[in-house]
Amino acid sequence: MVRRFFKRLVQDESERRSESIRAWASAVPGTTPIASAAPRTIARIAGVVEGLRVRPREGVPAIEAVIGDGTGQVTAVWLGRRQISGLTLGARVVVEGRLGGDALRLQLMNPVTEFAPQENR
Repeated sequence: MVRRFFKRLVQDESERRSESIRAWASAVPGTTPIASAAPRTIARIAGVVEGLRVRPREGVPAIEAVIGDGTGQVTAVWLGRRQISGLTLGARVVVEGRLGGDALRLQLMNPVTEFAPQENR
């Protein structure tokens, strides 16, 4: 118990957060860690919304959400939308679709989205 206490004191807050997200994401059935996901494959990814941006893409409104699972990040893009109810910073989501981009900048275009219950703080 004392060892765990001192480990938490030394550990950075971002490391604790990543560890917590990674534990939750790995418990969601049928999901793939972002670090293991390959471009041009269909993937189901559980993670937390870490960034949101609304901007036009070729004249069409689009929402971009950066989703992280503690192992990496993927950008989900919904075309033709200015907002999606429930999509906020810190929201836990499960997205599914074909990954595009390269291994360093993965993207999901118009993914199927499920919202997971939020943890109590």
